[in-house]
Amino acid sequence: MKSLAAVLLVLMAASAAAVDTEAPLPTAEQQSLYRKLLEEVRCMVCQNQNLRDSDAPLARDMRRELRRMVEDGASEADVKQFLLDRYGDFALYRPRLAPNTLLLWAGPGVILVIALGAIALVIRR
Repeated sequence: MKSLAAVLLVLMAASAAAVDTEAPLPTAEQQSLYRKLLEEVRCMVCQNQNLRDSDAPLARDMRRELRRMVEDGASEADVKQFLLDRYGDFALYRPRLAPNTLLLWAGPGVILVIALGAIALVIRR
């Protein structure tokens, strides 16, 4: 019984540590923008994690910086441009359409056309 109580205490402590203790931003619009950015910005340390889910020290610093920018009235475009200038296209889960990301955006369509063409050739024979 004591071991069950100890396990439950550890689980409760872990869930309490996971609670977001940041105070909400002054306006609902700012809060909404901040949360959207946390979902769309990639952690530079963790593999395939956004800023909201990452516990890395760099992610905490980036969250603090994004929060400050949003509180200061920066627009979504301003924040994203800041991130692109500082970290490059890798910072965003949805990179901008640019010459160096064209293959990323067009690649799936090109592969689909090639696959459909190959299927058509096989069916014809």
